Amino acid sequence: MYSFVVNGKPETCSTNKKLMDFLREDLSLTGTKDGCNQGSCGACSVLINGRVSKACLFNLEKLEGKEIITIEGISQRQKDVYAYAFAKMGAVQCGYCIPGIVISAQGLLNKKEEPSDEEVRKAIRGNICRCTGYVKIIEAIQLAAKMFREDLSIPEEASTGKLGEDFKRVDAVEKTLGTGLYVDDITVEGMLHASAIRSKYPRAKVLKIDTSKALEHPECEAVLTAKDVPGNNKIGHLEFISDWDVMIPEGEITRYVGDAVALVVAKDKEALEEIKELVEIDYEELKPMVTCEEALAEGAPLIHEKGNILSHEHLVRGNADEQLAASVHVVTQHYSVPINEHAFMEPECAIAMPEGEDGILLYSAGQSIYDEQREVARMLGVEKEKVHVQAKLVGGGFGGKEDMSVQHHASLAAWCLQKPVKVLLSRQESLMVHPKRHGMEMDFTTGCDAEGNLTAMKAVIYSDTGAYASLGGPVLQRACTHAAGPYKYQHIDVEGFAVYTNNPPAGAFRGFGVCQTAFAIESNLNLLAEKVGISQWDIRYKNAVAPGDSLPNGQLVSNNAALKETLLEVKEAYENAEIAGISCFFKNSGIGVGLSDVGRCIVSVEEGKVHVRTSAACIGQGMATVTTQVACETLNLPPEMIIAEAPDTRRTPDSGTTTASRQSLFTGEATRRAAMQLRYELDMGRSLSDLEGQEFYGEYSAKTDPLINDKTNPVSHAGYGYASEVAILDEKGKVEKFVAAYDMGQVVNPKAAEGQIEGGIVMGMGYALTEKFAMEDGYVKAKYATLGLLNAAQVPPIETILVQAENIHDGLAYGIKGVGELATIPTAPALAGAYYALDGKLRPTLPMEDTFYQKKKK
Repeated sequence: MYSFVVNGKPETCSTNKKLMDFLREDLSLTGTKDGCNQGSCGACSVLINGRVSKACLFNLEKLEGKEIITIEGISQRQKDVYAYAFAKMGAVQCGYCIPGIVISAQGLLNKKEEPSDEEVRKAIRGNICRCTGYVKIIEAIQLAAKMFREDLSIPEEASTGKLGEDFKRVDAVEKTLGTGLYVDDITVEGMLHASAIRSKYPRAKVLKIDTSKALEHPECEAVLTAKDVPGNNKIGHLEFISDWDVMIPEGEITRYVGDAVALVVAKDKEALEEIKELVEIDYEELKPMVTCEEALAEGAPLIHEKGNILSHEHLVRGNADEQLAASVHVVTQHYSVPINEHAFMEPECAIAMPEGEDGILLYSAGQSIYDEQREVARMLGVEKEKVHVQAKLVGGGFGGKEDMSVQHHASLAAWCLQKPVKVLLSRQESLMVHPKRHGMEMDFTTGCDAEGNLTAMKAVIYSDTGAYASLGGPVLQRACTHAAGPYKYQHIDVEGFAVYTNNPPAGAFRGFGVCQTAFAIESNLNLLAEKVGISQWDIRYKNAVAPGDSLPNGQLVSNNAALKETLLEVKEAYENAEIAGISCFFKNSGIGVGLSDVGRCIVSVEEGKVHVRTSAACIGQGMATVTTQVACETLNLPPEMIIAEAPDTRRTPDSGTTTASRQSLFTGEATRRAAMQLRYELDMGRSLSDLEGQEFYGEYSAKTDPLINDKTNPVSHAGYGYASEVAILDEKGKVEKFVAAYDMGQVVNPKAAEGQIEGGIVMGMGYALTEKFAMEDGYVKAKYATLGLLNAAQVPPIETILVQAENIHDGLAYGIKGVGELATIPTAPALAGAYYALDGKLRPTLPMEDTFYQKKKK
C-alpha cells in the first residue's frame, strides 16, 4: 500500500501505477493531461513537495509520504488569477497544455515573485505548446506574477464582444483550470477499452489471423477483424476515393506500419497490450516502396488497384518556355522538403456507445463531426442519422485530425458489442498512424528581366502522399495554385504528381501544400534578386500584387487585399537589420477550385438567450469566440446573451470541415446571415421573449471555378490573406527576432489573431530548422522527445503587425479572411533568405543544414 497526500487529502493505493494514471483514473483529477506519457511534453506537470514534476515519470512507490498538488489543488486565489491572466492575455488556444504550464508557473512563482522573461521561459521550457508560440503565455505568467506580488484584485471588465475587441475567449477559463472536457477525460459506466494491432511491416501480405489465445484471456471482451465490419471496410475523408481499410483482411496486403489488422477489446485498459501479444498474425513480408521514384518505377507493385499515382495536375497559363527563353536572368533549383509531424498536444481519443434501439453516440475530437458521421455510417452500413456525433474539446489539430484515427474503431466495437468503448492512441501510435505533412521533391525554374520584373516560372512537383489518399489530391492542388507566389506575372507551367508510397499517409497540415512550394519559389526569388543586384525586399515589392492585378492563377486581386502594405510595414526592420531574410506570401480562404463549400448556422432563441449553432470544429483557433463576436456585432447584444454551442449532429448544421482557413469566413458569414434575420425581428420591435423558440437559418456557399479552366480571370478561391515576414539573425546564425505583418482582413479578436500568428511562426521555425520525423525503410523511428519541437526558451521575440486595407469590409463576413494556415507559410522562406544573407549559401532542403541549430546539437 502506497500512501501520500494529494491536494491536501491523504490517499492510498495498493497498485504501483504511474502517478498520472492514479490521478486521472482513480481520483478523476483530469486537469493533469496525458500528452506523451514519455516525460517530454509537460502536459501532466504537478507539484511534488513543491517541485514541478511530470506525473507520467513517477510510480507511486517513489511518492511515499510526499505531497502532490495538481491544477485542481491550487488555491482559489491562484485559480482566479491564472484564469483571469491567461484569458486576458490571449494565452489559451487548444488549451491542452495550459494546466501543466500553470503548474510550472506556480512552481516558479513559489520561489521568485518577480521573475524576468528569461526566467519564465526557462521555467516552462519543459512544457511544449504547439498552438501559441509561447509569447502570450509568458505575458500571462508575468501578469499573474504582478497580481500576486501586488495583491491586485480581479478587475471587473465588460466587453461588447464586437469585432476588433480583445474579447476573452469563451473557453479560456475551463481550459486554463483543466475543468473543460477532452474525450479522454470522460468515463462512461461499463466502458470497455479497445486498441488496434498494427501491421508488423510497412508492406506485407496478411496470411492468417488467429485470435483463439487472446479470447481465452479473462480480461478479453472481443477481438474484431475485417470480417466483423458490417458495412464497407473501405472508408476515407474524401468519399469518392474511400481507399483506407478499417482493418486489413486476411489475404490482403498492408500499406504502412499504421494499418490496423485486428482490434482488441478489453474490460481493463491495462490488459490491452498483454492481450494484443496473444493474437497470432502470420505475414509474408514484401519489399516496401518508400520513395516516389520506387513507387513510379517500371514494374513497381501497385499499392492501390488504380495505380501508384493518386493525382496528377498540370496548371498552364501563357507560355512559360517562351518567356523563360527570352528572360535576362533564369534560375533553376531542386528543393527537397520532408514528411513533417503535427505533434498536436492531445493524442487521438474517441468514445462510442449504443444509443436508442439501433444507433451509436460518438464522442469525438476531430475536425468535422459530419465527416465522421458519414464515414462511420458507411463502415456500419447504416443511415447517417443513426450515427450521432458530439464534439468535445479538441487538443490541437492543424489538419492532423481530419482523417479517422480512432472514431471508427470505437464505433465498430460499440456496435458489435452493444457496450460503451473508448479507443485512445498512445503518443507513439499517434506518430505512427495519423497523416503527416507531405514530403515533396520540387524542381523550380524562375525568370525575370534586367530590372527584376518576374517573367515566368516552371515547376515539377512530386508529392509523397503515403499509403492512402487522405487529402493528398487537394494538397497537391494548393501546392500548384500557390507555387508561383503572390506576384503579378502570368506565364506559369506547374506540373504535380501525388504518389502513393508505403510511408504513413500524408494529408492536411497547416499550410496545406503551400509551405512546401513557398519555400521553393521564395528561395528562387532570392537567387534572382542577387543576379539583378537588388534586395530581397525590392524584388518582392516590385512584383507584389495589388487590388485589380491578376494572380498567376488568373484570379483578380480583390479590393480588400493589402500585400504591398504588409511589405511596407516590415521594410524598416529588414533594412535596419545586419542579417535578415524576407518572405511574403498568400493563402486561400475556402476549399475553392469549383468544389462545394458551404458554411451553415442556426441562430435560435432559447430561455432568453441567443444560441449560435454550427458544427464548425474549434481545434484551437477559437471558433466559438469568432461566432460569438460575429453575433454580438450583428445583433448589438452583449456577449452574456450569446451561447455558442458545441458541434452536435442533432443540434448544429453541417458547416464543413475546419480546413483551408475557411471557418471564420464561411461560418462567420453564415452566422451573420442567420443573425441578421433575428436582428430584423428585433428592429421591428419584438423582444427575445416574443421570439422564444424561433430558429433562424443562415447559409453561405462560395462559387468558384475548377482548377483547369479556360477563363481569363477565373475565381480560384473565395478569398486570400497576405503576409510579409522578416527573420533576423545574429552573427552566429541564431534567430534574433521575427517581424511579421499580416493582412487577414477584418480582425475579429486582435489578441487571438496575434496568438495564431505567433504560433504559426514558431511552427514554421521548427519546420525550417529543427523538426525531423525520423523514418527508416517505412518504419517510424520518430519519438516525441526527438521531433525537434521548439520550447519557450528557444523562441525569439516576435513582433506582429496587423494590416488592414482601406476597403477592408469589401467582402463577406464583415471582411474576415482567416489566418490559421497563412501564419505558418512565410517563416521557412524568410529563414532561408536570412541564412542566404548570412553566408551566401543556398539551403534547398528542410530542415536547413549547417545552421546554428544543427551545430548546437553536435
